[in-house]
Amino acid sequence: MNLVTSAITIAIILSLVLALVSFWLPQMTPDHEKLSPYECGFDPLGTARLPFSLRFFLVAILFLLFDLEIALLLPLPWGDQLSFPLHTFLWASTILILLTAGLIYEWIQGGLEWAE
Repeated sequence: MNLVTSAITIAIILSLVLALVSFWLPQMTPDHEKLSPYECGFDPLGTARLPFSLRFFLVAILFLLFDLEIALLLPLPWGDQLSFPLHTFLWASTILILLTAGLIYEWIQGGLEWAE
């Protein structure tokens, strides 16, 4: 048995075992909340014009912003092999300083406080 055949066999056996275990492990005790078509916590028959907190959107936008920061700084280790690695370090430092300054500003303004 060569390496490819054994890897495929192990993957198939592992998939079957995990599929069978997933049928045995969950507890099947449905209640009123689980049987409702909407599990989001909102009443589906109520008004659709409920007030929504803008702080939730602020936290979501901050998460996306810092997630994009990671994507922007990901090529930083490969920047050392350029002809001017100092430029890469300066641009990365500029991004980090701007994002840190924005985070400090939001923190001072109280925009990160969840409860008012």
